[in-house]
Amino acid sequence: MQSNIQLRQKWMQVLARAGQDLHHYSKILEQSNYQCIRAPETGMVMVRARMGGTGQAFNAGEMTVTRCVVRLDDGQLGYSYLAGRDKKAALLAALADAHLQGAQSNYWHSQVIQPLQVQQAQLRAQREEEIAASRVNFFTMVRGDD
Repeated sequence: MQSNIQLRQKWMQVLARAGQDLHHYSKILEQSNYQCIRAPETGMVMVRARMGGTGQAFNAGEMTVTRCVVRLDDGQLGYSYLAGRDKKAALLAALADAHLQGAQSNYWHSQVIQPLQVQQAQLRAQREEEIAASRVNFFTMVRGDD
């Protein structure tokens, strides 16, 4: 059985990758009363990388991020950090996070997270097919000893 932390990490990952797809869920997510603790705001974060994946760390560059924190009337806090400038998506992701931590977590998981996971898996499979179609396999012919 997965811990609550692992489950939350998974749904936060799905929400972070959803982007504009979250707009399809705005009606159900915004039905409940909520308060913005930190209204959606856009800023920059420094992205760090490592040479070869394991070498010396360096600053790769800056990335635009939008964050938001909300509190539902039942007291649940929801957080979001999304790549890009979509303030509405950041608000919806924070609302989804708050709902997913509440008493009706299973409902929200089936209504929001599972459909987004399926959609993201389909897009990933489609991209992998496109990449595989363009892959070139090189081989080396060995010459005989003359």
